[in-house]
Parts: sequence; structure tokens; C-alpha cells
Amino acid sequence: MGKPIKIRAKIKGDFAEIKALMPHDMESGLRMNPATNQPYPAHYITDFVAELNGEVVMTAYWGQAVSKNPYVSFSIKGAVAGDTVTLRWNDNKGDSSEKEVVLK
Repeated sequence: MGKPIKIRAKIKGDFAEIKALMPHDMESGLRMNPATNQPYPAHYITDFVAELNGEVVMTAYWGQAVSKNPYVSFSIKGAVAGDTVTLRWNDNKGDSSEKEVVLK
């Protein structure tokens, strides 16, 4: 299980504003280890999914070009206080993380 996703979510009018930070090294596989002169193995998030009350509202497919500890910010129209937002990611080595937050 990967490090936990850090989420801030709040209602603004008829939108839910979601901000999330995903602690992950995001290694591209192109950097060289100076001690061994071999590339560091690729290790990056491949997909990110956001759900509102169990229904997928956003899917992002990422690759090696995304920076370390990716930050995502987005809005969900029609969300109300008490709704549940679930965020999860999977990486190319089979690791994953999931976090759920109730909107206030």
C-alpha cells in the first residue's frame, strides 16, 4: 500500500473543490545512478480515479513525465455536504493508495 493521499475538500456554492497531494517518488526510469551507472528503475503512477458517492467523476492516465508528489485540483458540480469523495491511484509496480473524505 502506498503512502496515504492528502485531501482537502470543501463545498463552494454548488461545487465541491477538491485538492489532493499524492506522495510518490515518480521515477521516470531515465535518470542514472552515479554509483552504478545504471538507470533507476521506472516507478510512476499510471492511473488516478476520483469518485463521488461511488460514481466515477474523473479518470486520469499518467506516465513517466509527471513530477514527484503529484498535486491535483478539480471541482465537482452538484456535490453537497455529506457526499463522499474517494480518490485512488495505481502505479506501474502494482502499488496503490486510496483515500475517502466526506464533504462538509
